[in-house]
Amino acid sequence: MNYGQIYHNDVANGPGCRTSLFVSGCTHHCKGCFNEMTWDFNYGEKYTAKTEESIIESLEPEYIAGLTILGGEPMELCNQEYIVKLIKRVKELYPKKTIWLYSGYTWEELTDTENKRCHGAHTMEILGMIDILVDGEFVLEKKDMRLKYRGSSNQRIIDVKKTVKENEITLSEYNA
Repeated sequence: MNYGQIYHNDVANGPGCRTSLFVSGCTHHCKGCFNEMTWDFNYGEKYTAKTEESIIESLEPEYIAGLTILGGEPMELCNQEYIVKLIKRVKELYPKKTIWLYSGYTWEELTDTENKRCHGAHTMEILGMIDILVDGEFVLEKKDMRLKYRGSSNQRIIDVKKTVKENEITLSEYNA
């Protein structure tokens, strides 16, 4: 897996001060994408053990609320094996930190075991460990600069823990 950038002390991609990892590779190619260069799976730097250590260390300060993973597309099948390992480590070391994940795939697509485009061996494990999923492709015609933590009105900010518990999509308080 490659990554385009890592932002330490990011305040735009989830509540509080966060570390944000922008992975490379995306097959959605949304019109008007703000991060088009990350469509290329070879864009940026190789994600290595050193990269992961840097992310883990950046989460240590108490003022860091958590980790946000976006891209590119973190839920592309080839990215999921790296994402699941990172999330496991974060949950083990920092169980109180929240994990947000942005995906152009919808909850329904990700949880559909027949959808071989995005549902793989690690999908349900990833979904089971994250707190928030911002789902859905960016739609330029639905772009709304007033929305917090998402770019277009079709995207949902899903409270994953409640969604799993209640077995129906439950939007987060941040969806307002």
